[in-house]
Amino acid sequence: MRLVTLLLLTSVTMLVAVAPSVQARRTAPARYCLQGRSWGFPGNCQFATRAQCMATASGTNATCGINPHWAFAQQRRHRR
Repeated sequence: MRLVTLLLLTSVTMLVAVAPSVQARRTAPARYCLQGRSWGFPGNCQFATRAQCMATASGTNATCGINPHWAFAQQRRHRR
């Protein structure tokens, strides 16, 4: 009985640990990337809005551009 309880508890714990990572993969990539000499290409792509990206770039030698992963994902959706 203890073994069954332990196995059940272990499997539930593993499912709970894996669920957020599966959901994270399904979300669309961030729309904007912070780009500059120190960031490379495509840059730091974690911004949902241009305003967020521009606020982070403020005072630095960086700019904001559209995330190529997001742009090409949009293209693929329109082709179908």
